[in-house]
Amino acid sequence: MSTGSLEANESNGSDGETEEPETALETARRQLEHAAANLDVEDGVIERLKHPTTVHRVAVPLRRDSGEVEVFTGYRAQHDDVRGPYKGGLRFHPHVSEQECVGLSMWMTWKCAVMDLPFGGGKGGIIVDPKDLSEGEKERLTRRFAEELRKFIGPKKDIPAPDMGTDSQTMAWFMDAYSMQEGETIPGVVTGKPTAVGGSEGREESPGRSVAIIARQAAEYYDYDLEETTVAVQGFGSVGANAARLLDDWGANVVSVSDVNGAIYDPDGLDTHAVPSHEEEPEAVMSHDAPEKLSNEKILELDVDILIPAAIGNVITAENANDVEADIVVEGANGPTTFAADSILEEKGVEVIPDILANAGGVTVSYFEWLQDINRRKWSLDRVNEELEEKMLSAWDDVREEVEADDLSWRDAAYTVALSRIAEAKSVRGLWP
Repeated sequence: MSTGSLEANESNGSDGETEEPETALETARRQLEHAAANLDVEDGVIERLKHPTTVHRVAVPLRRDSGEVEVFTGYRAQHDDVRGPYKGGLRFHPHVSEQECVGLSMWMTWKCAVMDLPFGGGKGGIIVDPKDLSEGEKERLTRRFAEELRKFIGPKKDIPAPDMGTDSQTMAWFMDAYSMQEGETIPGVVTGKPTAVGGSEGREESPGRSVAIIARQAAEYYDYDLEETTVAVQGFGSVGANAARLLDDWGANVVSVSDVNGAIYDPDGLDTHAVPSHEEEPEAVMSHDAPEKLSNEKILELDVDILIPAAIGNVITAENANDVEADIVVEGANGPTTFAADSILEEKGVEVIPDILANAGGVTVSYFEWLQDINRRKWSLDRVNEELEEKMLSAWDDVREEVEADDLSWRDAAYTVALSRIAEAKSVRGLWP
């Protein structure tokens, strides 16, 4: 186990000409420092928030189908729990790193605070390509990972959830392994499970639903008629597809969507329900009939009212930010805009609604799932969606008030809301000993 300060080993160019990939940790720390300038918060609180409480590094042995034993490296970063248990996803991906987990766990801390949820931030994963695992191998790896982390997690300590390369079935295996060792069924140890074992209705659609809700609110705030609003969505996975389809249902004109292979574009609007999502048919967007095909880079440059980057992080950088023609960017992915790009977009007058507000539907419905598991009482889909709508609109209003009161960017306003709540909790609890 390693703790304390973790320094980014990649630098970020600020001259707008070249830009090295920015780590999630570096971006999170830059955003924290930038937002802290708007707040009257003790320096000690900000300094504490720059560092995770702890990072667990574990070896995860796996017996492959061939009989060979291979050892993978896993992490669980626990950033801050001043407001409640750590909360955040587990990803299986070849590029998982300690720094990435710490940076993403920091974002989870802010996200939970913006939504006023009684959680702090956590994140973890295993350095593995899930495409290289058979179903049996993935199950064995997940169960062993659950055992390696068992001392550090629990429904009152740290509650994992699915992320890149994991899904509801992964969470079911994880929960089962944990429960078997604890000697009782404990569904609240993870969220994002199948409904048959304590999962919540509406959980998988919730990040995309929240992105759509916030995009709708942004359009209304800036006096766009939603039925005349053009939208481009980069990434047609769970978040992007659900956001695009809901906005389409509400009357918005979704003109372009993309997957890893590229984008399709129709200025008259796409039938988003006819375009296969990644879950329905992987990498099938480009096979859909459309007037024009674009690269994933070009979709970011379309002249639309709202751009939703919903694929991966660091897609809007100092190198392409000047080419962004959208009026509003609603961040569906985690960290799609680098710190340098943020400044360029602000100078251009592009409004950026940050991920910690826009895609917070996932952790919000995870909170609902946790409540259902603890109380052993299931909610209907209608109740989940109604409660999510209420929480998203409340968070939107909290952030909007900061935007208007102090003439802040949406990101700075969201951080102000989050940091104010975290700082108050730290102040009330104090520093012991």
